[in-house]
Amino acid sequence: MRRQLVALLIGIFITCFASAQDNLPFKVEEISQFDEPWSMAFLPDGRMLVTEKKGRLLIVSQQGEKSLVGGMPDVDYGGQGGLGDVALHPDFASNKLVYLSYAEAGIGGVRGAAVARGTLVEEGRRSSLQNLQVIWRQYPKVLGYGHYGHRLLFDNDKYLWISSGDRQKFTPAQDMQSSMGKILRLHDDGSVPKDNPFVHYRQDNAFVDDEAIYPQIWSLGHRNPLGMAFDLNGKLWVIEMGPAGGDELNLIKRAANYGYPEVSNGKHYDGRAIPDHSTRPEFAVPAISWTPVISPADMIVYQGKLFANWRGDALAAGLSSQAIVRIKFNGEKATEVERYEMGARIRAVSEGPDGALWVLEDERAQSKGRLLKLTPKPR
Repeated sequence: MRRQLVALLIGIFITCFASAQDNLPFKVEEISQFDEPWSMAFLPDGRMLVTEKKGRLLIVSQQGEKSLVGGMPDVDYGGQGGLGDVALHPDFASNKLVYLSYAEAGIGGVRGAAVARGTLVEEGRRSSLQNLQVIWRQYPKVLGYGHYGHRLLFDNDKYLWISSGDRQKFTPAQDMQSSMGKILRLHDDGSVPKDNPFVHYRQDNAFVDDEAIYPQIWSLGHRNPLGMAFDLNGKLWVIEMGPAGGDELNLIKRAANYGYPEVSNGKHYDGRAIPDHSTRPEFAVPAISWTPVISPADMIVYQGKLFANWRGDALAAGLSSQAIVRIKFNGEKATEVERYEMGARIRAVSEGPDGALWVLEDERAQSKGRLLKLTPKPR
């Protein structure tokens, strides 16, 4: 009787999921499965690099064949921490440089995000990252396992952008002597561009060097920024998790302060209120705020032709919302225009070389996180 009930429930779930897929504007094809996948990046030949939180990096073909990459950094796995994002240098075709973000242990139980780069070397069926070098470390390292952020993004000028979460410590997001709760801009080797907004500051009508301010900082007042993308006009957008309510999509501007934890359109998890953005006009206001939350985990701006009507729109991966959220831009404004229910927590979304969408599910209790390929349904 119990087995019959379980079988019935499974059958109902499969039927409901299939019915939900019938309403989607794309075909969903399962390619492979992973152990806590977090991010992916496409190699020039169409294969993918896929990260798993426990510390594995894999090369994956579009048919789902996998091979392990060696030479990985020591990853501090636990909670929200582990191996995170992967990005290719803009000149990867010639220099083979791969960038990884991950949680790094410190002395006395503290930890923080770090970014390393290495050269991808493929010798027959063996691959490894060689000459691995740490080029950035979140400061300071703190106790806890949450809010690393650590998304990576290169722009057209080959600057490296890093999203750095507040590590659930609140006040460091406003502290200019900390890199937590910030969006950072670096050269590809981790050095600081001389034209970053806080390399110098104005004091007594003169510019002077200030060693106390982190010169990597581009913007501040962020909570847990987990998606970064440039729109087709070159504007940088960041999507981040709010507290209890108040997920945000922000247009990132030079030296802007986005207010956390002084303001938020959500509240603390224990019920304590946080002043809304409207109460503090000196802080930048989100382009979109979500309550109930979508729990954004990643974001791209679609540039392909396969989904022709989506070109220039953002696609955000939703965890608690179990959806892909499509967002349309209009200058400095943005609007959610559609939500595609996926029936699972969505960890990452990426655009393939031919314009197909590739999606990583977050690992679920009863199964691995799947790699899905999305293509338009035939008309």
